Amino acid sequence: MKKIIATKIGLVLLLGFLFVGFTAQEAKACEIDFEIVKGKKDKYKAGDIIVVKVIVTLTHRVCPIGLKKTKFKMNGLKVLGATDWVQTSTMVHERKLKIQIKSNKNGKLVFNAIRTCDKDGGFGSLKLEAVPIK
Repeated sequence: MKKIIATKIGLVLLLGFLFVGFTAQEAKACEIDFEIVKGKKDKYKAGDIIVVKVIVTLTHRVCPIGLKKTKFKMNGLKVLGATDWVQTSTMVHERKLKIQIKSNKNGKLVFNAIRTCDKDGGFGSLKLEAVPIK
């Protein structure tokens, strides 16, 4: 009798762990990464041009929000041009942006990518340093 109860408890615990692991996987937000593919420096000056690759990895099988809905917010930077989104593998998309450094008073530049949806969305941030504008 004790063996049957222990087996049932073990089975319930196993199913519980599997359920928690599965739901944690599903609730995870999209991953957004950045890679500077041209013009990388330790410190930038106003007028410098860089090319940044934005990589979005969708963590849900079906995302209700299209990639074109990804919003970019910048401080001290200006987008000069961008490619269309390209799917590079299953659930992974990327695009390149040509960006001009404008700088600001403190020289701290920020490039954020934001995806908003009912499945947690996603957020990524690229921080750069520039010569401050006086």
